[in-house]
Amino acid sequence: MSLELYQQVALSRDFPDHHLRKGDIATLIDRVPHPTEGEAGYILEIFNAVGESVAVMAVPASAVETLRSDEILTVRQWAEAS
Repeated sequence: MSLELYQQVALSRDFPDHHLRKGDIATLIDRVPHPTEGEAGYILEIFNAVGESVAVMAVPASAVETLRSDEILTVRQWAEAS
């Protein structure tokens, strides 16, 4: 899977420590090679529904998937904001 910088992606698994769930949308802001030949990663920025940045995190490449035309976006309350 070839991802472009600033492309929107979906998380493919939950990240409870960041209050993020599978399917949440993030923007890929950088690529990170693994220092010892392991899985490469991405730096993601997460925005709330009104476009404010709420988190930046590093994830392994396997933790993201591309958005598809047969999916729709939804909103939910983000636990960290409470």
